[in-house]
Amino acid sequence: MWKQLLSKLPRKSPACGDSGQCSNGTGIQRTSSCGSIPPGRPASAIRRMSSAVFPSSVVAGIEPLVSFKDVPNSEKQNLFVSKLSLCCVVFDFSDPNKSSVEKDIKRQALLDLIEFVESTNARFSEAAIAACSRMCAINLFRAFPPSCRSGSSGGGEGDEEEPMFDPAWCHLQLVYELLLKFIGSSSLDAKVGKKHFDHSFIVKLLNLLDSEDPRERDCLKTILHRVYGKFMVHRPFIRKAVSNIFYQFVFETDRHNGIAELLEVFGSVISGFALPLKEEHKIFLWRVLIPLHKPKSVGVYLQQLTYCVTQFLEKDPKLASSVIIGLLRYWPITNCQKEVMFLSEIEEILESTSQAEFQKCMVPLFRRIAHCITSSHFQVAERALFVWNNDHIISLIAQNRQVIMPLVVPALEQNIQNHWNQAVLNLTVNVKKMLSEMDDDLFSSCLAKYKDEEEKRASLEAKRRLTWEKLESAAAFQPVTGHTAVLVGHRPSANLIATMI
Repeated sequence: MWKQLLSKLPRKSPACGDSGQCSNGTGIQRTSSCGSIPPGRPASAIRRMSSAVFPSSVVAGIEPLVSFKDVPNSEKQNLFVSKLSLCCVVFDFSDPNKSSVEKDIKRQALLDLIEFVESTNARFSEAAIAACSRMCAINLFRAFPPSCRSGSSGGGEGDEEEPMFDPAWCHLQLVYELLLKFIGSSSLDAKVGKKHFDHSFIVKLLNLLDSEDPRERDCLKTILHRVYGKFMVHRPFIRKAVSNIFYQFVFETDRHNGIAELLEVFGSVISGFALPLKEEHKIFLWRVLIPLHKPKSVGVYLQQLTYCVTQFLEKDPKLASSVIIGLLRYWPITNCQKEVMFLSEIEEILESTSQAEFQKCMVPLFRRIAHCITSSHFQVAERALFVWNNDHIISLIAQNRQVIMPLVVPALEQNIQNHWNQAVLNLTVNVKKMLSEMDDDLFSSCLAKYKDEEEKRASLEAKRRLTWEKLESAAAFQPVTGHTAVLVGHRPSANLIATMI
């Protein structure tokens, strides 16, 4: 019967505006391709349509398209529940012309719900909380289609693939906005709400962060932060659930679209940790944040990851040496772009590192920096030399120059003799001059030692070459028979040659 009534209704409706966007008055742009209620149809006619457009089992108790202004305060909670029940109907957006009027009615109902949550001062009843949780779950929790992308976690930092946009966004965005305002409302009692926004709801909410739609991930990021702040009893569970997502990403799948958003939420969570830090929080740093430097797609979320790490160091500066050693463990030997990123993060960490913590890690750290200085990739060498532009790092080096200079001076001298890039050569000369002015006697001693070692190395190389030539000359006079084994393409070591002679 209601299908026959629907056939008499207009199927087209104008859009919100020429740009397809509607402002909600709070700075959030609501994009919509759903259109709006036909302007020529009176409100009473629209209300009468609800029983025809939606099954009667959905609309219960009170007419859902009645405005909140038209009912007494005692009935507003019932109307709220009725509108939520109406919005539990989910539409197919693969065909934009299908059920266009019904989509418009649902969209208007969602807008009414958002306005009511913003304006009400009365406590939400448990029935209203349960209905809101159920409606959000029905509309939001869904399986994503298989990803058509070839890379992992959206690829690298320079990934230029177009994001996937959900065609149902004009409804989903309003549901997200309603959920955000509902959880943040002072009318929601956290003690009652925690029963309906429970662990199962939170896990499914976290799973949505793997959406390829960046607009959806941005909404979820804000909602997750609000949930964490509202329901204190759920905080340990949220931290554990997010840790599990990170573990799965780092050690199993190497693919997730929402790592940057999760880290952004945890940046503010870490800043709120009480002092002294609990062991649980330190374990999160060592077992989650440090291994997150391992994936090749770290460039996508490095900014948020670095912020989380520096927040930990602000809370407890004694963690600096363990963080630096952890980064050295995951150092990207064959990925020059990641090396540049790691050097930038190392510099940022060193800016807040004390003398005592620096001494615990300076030897392996400057061995790695010296290796980067001599890199044939000019950006890596350049970024490593830029470390000497930081005043705090220079002061740390000056106080520990007896250890650091012998590690760095040979790398600088190798650059001057062999590096192909002029910018790197200029920076090398500047750093060399800086170290010479810092302690000329120590610098000269290191340089002389390097030259002695180079002379010894050249002498050994010449001796090895001469020994090999003698061996080749001796072999040239020996006839090769049919069953004689011949060594091809391999030169034995100097010790082996000496033994043979």
